[in-house]
Amino acid sequence: MTAASARPLIAVPARFAASTSALRYAAEVNARALIEAVWRAGGEPATIHPADCTDTETAARLARFDGILLPGGGDLAPHRYGAAHTHDSVYDVDDLQDSFDLQVARAALQSGVPLLAICRGLQVVNVALGGTLQQDMGGPEREHRHVVHPVTIRQDSLLSRVVGAEKSEVSCYHHQRVDRPGTGLVVTATAVDGTIEALELPHTKGWFAAVQWHPEDTAHEGPAQQALFDALVAAARVS
Repeated sequence: MTAASARPLIAVPARFAASTSALRYAAEVNARALIEAVWRAGGEPATIHPADCTDTETAARLARFDGILLPGGGDLAPHRYGAAHTHDSVYDVDDLQDSFDLQVARAALQSGVPLLAICRGLQVVNVALGGTLQQDMGGPEREHRHVVHPVTIRQDSLLSRVVGAEKSEVSCYHHQRVDRPGTGLVVTATAVDGTIEALELPHTKGWFAAVQWHPEDTAHEGPAQQALFDALVAAARVS
């Protein structure tokens, strides 16, 4: 940060949208609730364009930011984690989006810049570190779409310190989940059905948290969910 009073600059990779009525054409967007949660926390959210860059170029682009938020979005291409086949339920795959997000995750973890990964963002970090995904959780009765459900948080985790509890009600929207965690990642929250709901990297250089749910959905009314954005921005202030 250039001044003590400035808001930390938080990079939020854009998500491609095929059509947006207000803008008339295809667009690059981020959820308003997500941006508002960063702003409430005292951060300056900045949507960044997922460009076709080398790893070095992406790392250089990120160097100007104080923190990074990897948001939710469509599915990663299964070949990114070694799957030979693609399940029929896989949707909104975009090769450029995948490449850029994976570069962002690797650059953030290597540099130690504070990183909060949400839903797809958690899956991106997992794949970037060599983990795999379950392409579909098994139909409507097993999906975590439009569902608020409890998660159990590991007592000694960064997440428990941020949220201030060992259980939390969370808002989910996903049909995939972590299969095998990536190298070094530790599971710090789970759902009743065993779904991995949060990951941490104990020996990373900087502040890092990843959650499978969408804290922005309820952050405006739930201090425990807003606390994730508060913690990201607080870490960004001293990075």
